[in-house]
Amino acid sequence: MRKTIVVSALVFVAVFAALISMIVGNNNEPTPENLQEETQNVASRPDCEVSTVAGVQLDCLGGNAHMSDGNPKITVVNVWAWWCEPCRAELPLFDTLAQRHPELRVIGVHADTNAANGAALLNDLGVSLPSLQDNHNAFAGTLGLPNVVPITVIMNADGSKEAVMPRAFSTYEELETAVMAKVHKG
Repeated sequence: MRKTIVVSALVFVAVFAALISMIVGNNNEPTPENLQEETQNVASRPDCEVSTVAGVQLDCLGGNAHMSDGNPKITVVNVWAWWCEPCRAELPLFDTLAQRHPELRVIGVHADTNAANGAALLNDLGVSLPSLQDNHNAFAGTLGLPNVVPITVIMNADGSKEAVMPRAFSTYEELETAVMAKVHKG
């Protein structure tokens, strides 16, 4: 009986010590090194040709926003988030779409408050797609988009919404076919 009490007390002390260690050791405050890395991730992103899409003003994720050449273009917007696995898979597809179709303006809208994680994901994937940062879900809210990612939105050259595709694309061919069908409709 005495042995059982001693063992129980030791187990209790060990569990209590482990809990205290986890609580004290789980310090998520950023270190100067982490902050510097986050800043570098965001700063290394390309410039954005536009900062207003569908009347919504957004910051460029990393680079600077500059005025477009004034030539209205059909805009393909990929709404994504850094934590979204389907987004991770399709972001390179949108990068390829932008490279193969310069007649289109292809941009991303990162729909999460953590810009550093968004920039890090793009950098890790080797994606040069310019992306805007949407900290407050303003783009989706203004357009009445469903609360899911990824979403592809096609905007006409006049800024009106042409199509909304709340789905992930698995292949480049699938993405290109879907986008071009909406772009060339009618």
